[in-house]
Amino acid sequence: MSSWFKRKDKGIQTPTEEKKDVPKGLWYKTPSGKVIDTEELKQNYYVSPEDGYHVRIGSAEYFEILFDENKFEEFDENMVSKDPLKFSDSKKYTDRLKQAYEKTNLKDAVRTAVGKSFGKDLVIAAMDFSFIGGSMGSVVGEKIARAIDYSIKNKIPFLMISKSGGARMMEAAISLMQLVKTSAKLAQLAEVNIPYISLCTDPTTGGTTASYAMLGDINIAEPNALVAFAGPRVVKDTTGKELPPGFQRSEFVLEHGFLDKIIERKNLKNQVNLYIDLIQNLPIRK
Repeated sequence: MSSWFKRKDKGIQTPTEEKKDVPKGLWYKTPSGKVIDTEELKQNYYVSPEDGYHVRIGSAEYFEILFDENKFEEFDENMVSKDPLKFSDSKKYTDRLKQAYEKTNLKDAVRTAVGKSFGKDLVIAAMDFSFIGGSMGSVVGEKIARAIDYSIKNKIPFLMISKSGGARMMEAAISLMQLVKTSAKLAQLAEVNIPYISLCTDPTTGGTTASYAMLGDINIAEPNALVAFAGPRVVKDTTGKELPPGFQRSEFVLEHGFLDKIIERKNLKNQVNLYIDLIQNLPIRK
């Protein structure tokens, strides 16, 4: 064999610090296969410029988009769930919560805050899907209820950003009671004529859709978000019928009268504040 194919030094080792690996998370691939630089993605409101795909984001990113200079005061940030039912499935609920705290650095599936948006106070409740699928338990219901109380007391418009798999079954009936609790609080908000904007993001399903997500003075959604009570697979299995294309996506839901408008993320701050000004019959802020 030619010496060209013989390795001169055996067991060559490259020191770790000299390896030229691409840093993790530098690129993001959308479901349609488009690849985008993560920094560019962030600058574009976490929307792929190639295909308009809205990447799932959490409360931190929504607060950054909506609050002026990302300045806000958070409510009840250390509120955590108890385990009154001593629930266990494949693992104990307490262990599941502990795992979620460590993985997400969040205390539960919603964060609530007040800050300025275009110079005017706005209360926002934003859900985090990364925390046990954005499921709605006692903490979610209580934090939303307290945020609405703050809105009522201080006469500040309220924005709810939903992103949820539905009620948190580890809290069973206690979880389902949050549908009633949040709906009752929103009725109190309506009685004193304070605007409530509901934004449905991908996915907004189950008990969330059956309560606060569909009760806004204005119900809006991001493009191509799943907005449903039961998901398409369950509906298909139950009815035994083929579903129409785009079934339960926000465009389909808008067409069937359950939403008022679909808004791209880059226009979100403008549109939310425009609706608030129009509802309150105030001069439109630019």
